[in-house]
Amino acid sequence: MVKRPDGINAFEFAVLCGLRAAQLQRGCTPRVLPSEKVAVTAQHELAERKIVRCADPEDWLRAERELQKVETR
Repeated sequence: MVKRPDGINAFEFAVLCGLRAAQLQRGCTPRVLPSEKVAVTAQHELAERKIVRCADPEDWLRAERELQKVETR
C-alpha cells in the first residue's frame, strides 16, 4: 500500500493517480522505478512528489523548474 503524502486529500490522490496511470498506459516515461501495474507506478510517483497538480500554466512552469532542481541534486 502506498502512503498518501501530507497535503493531498484522498480524493485528489485518487484522481491524480488515475490521470497519471492513463498517461503511463499511453506510453509516457515513468519518473520512478516501474511496477508491474501502471496504477501502482502512478501512486509511487505521486507519493514521491515526482508529479504535481497544476491548474494554471504559470503553476506548471514553476513546478517544472522545481522538478528540474530536484532531479539535478
